[in-house]
Amino acid sequence: MVSRARALPGARTPDGVTDPANTPELLLRRVGRGDEQAFAALYDIVAGPVLGIVTGVLRDHAQSEEVAQEVLLEIWLKAAQFDEHGRSALAWVLTIAHRRAVDRVRYQHANIERENRAGLLEPRHGFDEVVEATLDKMEHEAVRQALADLTDLQRRSIVLAYYGGRTYREVSEALDKPVGTIKTRMRDGLLRLRESLGDRS
Repeated sequence: MVSRARALPGARTPDGVTDPANTPELLLRRVGRGDEQAFAALYDIVAGPVLGIVTGVLRDHAQSEEVAQEVLLEIWLKAAQFDEHGRSALAWVLTIAHRRAVDRVRYQHANIERENRAGLLEPRHGFDEVVEATLDKMEHEAVRQALADLTDLQRRSIVLAYYGGRTYREVSEALDKPVGTIKTRMRDGLLRLRESLGDRS
């Protein structure tokens, strides 16, 4: 998904003037109401900057792609929490991206420390890292459980698109279903996913 990002499409009109209907703030508010088209437009705007900031922290392209996918999914799930009075939409998104990247670094360091200690935790050392790793694992487990609650077509469509980086048409071809059906199932699945994760929080 991140690899398909383009440089700010949809954010400006053909004459180069910013389209007031497509500002990140307005798009994010629409995403908070479950508007998938708004999410697609917002994705085009933020995917590149998100991948850039994550890569700057992780310095590993494969892991950066993975974390960027998690960030974009989190944006979809938590868009309703955005408060534009505090900061811009892009700043809010990039804050999430930076936090996710830092969390991944901490998680990696915690794993290395646990391996070096051969399973022994030193008093007064490593507690924060273990907590971060535990919370991260719980969050991933919550997403997996929420995905398991979807129908097979909803789950496979979302995994192929948001984790596999495929377009609607590529998902349609992979699952041998019409593009319209894929779009509908993904929209319904994402709404159910957000509701399910909200219930678990």
